[in-house]
This record gives sequence, C-alpha cells and structure tokens, in this order.
Amino acid sequence: MSTMKNKSILLIILTLIIGWYLVIPKEEEFELPVFTPSDLRATLVHPSLVGKTEHSIPNFTFINQDSLTITEKTIEGKIYVVDFFFTSCPSICIDLTNNLKLVQEAFKDSDDVFILSHSVDPKYDTVSRLKKYGKIHNINSEKWFLLRGTIEKITEMAQLGYFAIAEFKNHTEYELIHTENVILVDQDRQIRGIYNGTSSIDIGYLIDDINKLLE
Repeated sequence: MSTMKNKSILLIILTLIIGWYLVIPKEEEFELPVFTPSDLRATLVHPSLVGKTEHSIPNFTFINQDSLTITEKTIEGKIYVVDFFFTSCPSICIDLTNNLKLVQEAFKDSDDVFILSHSVDPKYDTVSRLKKYGKIHNINSEKWFLLRGTIEKITEMAQLGYFAIAEFKNHTEYELIHTENVILVDQDRQIRGIYNGTSSIDIGYLIDDINKLLE
C-alpha cells in the first residue's frame, strides 16, 4: 500500500513539473531592432527626419575604386556595412579600415555581405587613389567598394540615409565628415545596427549581428 502511495506521489510531482515546464514562457531569441529616426538621438538625425517612424536607405549612384558605377541595385537583397572615411586621414579612418578588414575576413566566402566605404574627400580621393588605398589594405574590390561622388551627394547620404551625421549648414564651406559610426543595413535597406567602428569589441558585435541576419 505504501509503495502504491509513493508511486502516486511521484506521478503527481512529475505531472506538476512537466506542466510547469510547458506553461512557463520560453525565452525569445533576440531580434535585431530596425532603426528609424524616432529611435535615435536628435544629434544623429537631420531635422527634416526627426520623429519619423519609418525609414529605408534612399537610392544612390557612386563610382568605386575600379571605376564601376555602384547603385542600390548592385547590392539589392544583400546585407551591407557602411562607413565614411578619406585616404589621407591620419586618425580614426585607419582604425575603421583595419576593423572592417575583420568583417571582410569573416564573410570572405559569402556573396551576401558587402562593405561600402564612402570617401568624404572626393576632390583628393580620385579613383586611382582609392584603388591604390584598396591595394595597400588588401581590400577585395568585388565585395568592398570604396566610393566617391560629389560632396553634396556623400553628405546627403550621411545625413538622410545612414544617420552618420546630422546637419551641415553650408555645403560650400564644409568640414570633412569625421565619424566613427559604422552602419549595418539589411536585405530590405533598413538600418539594423550602429557601431563604433574604432572598437574591436563593437566590430565583434557587428559580425555577430550580420550572422543573425544571414540565418
């Protein structure tokens, strides 16, 4: 009789444990946010975009280090990483390039991940100079585009596309854009992350987040 009672108690306990396991909420897998102007500090957002709750990267046309025209169609349906630099920069641009080489290495076998580095000094950064810069830093020009265009278009993309800077009052007397921000864009042209490109820790997070988007 005692054995039967013990078995019954054990069965009740097991039933309670299984029931508790089934009803508790499962931990949800972390999902990358989609960044819109309303999610960011006003210092990162052009005044014309402040408060907007939807955003996608606008169309663009630039020339890369191989003299090829690169547009939004070139990377349609792809994940890409964006930064702003200039070849004569003696400070943060070197760290940005070296850290983005880690991204290049991590996804060297993927056809779904690209890097777009926009020169903010197009007067000095000619196509030939960008090509030389790419060779010096072992940049794969098929997946990492060093882009040039007019300073107005570059600044417009930095402001209205990627939230890399806020507002310049006067494009004719601009200062070179200095930002360590690296931006992650998904297959639907949405911003999914903003990182400190001079930080190897942040670049590690960026690589992890790209892998999440690839899943």
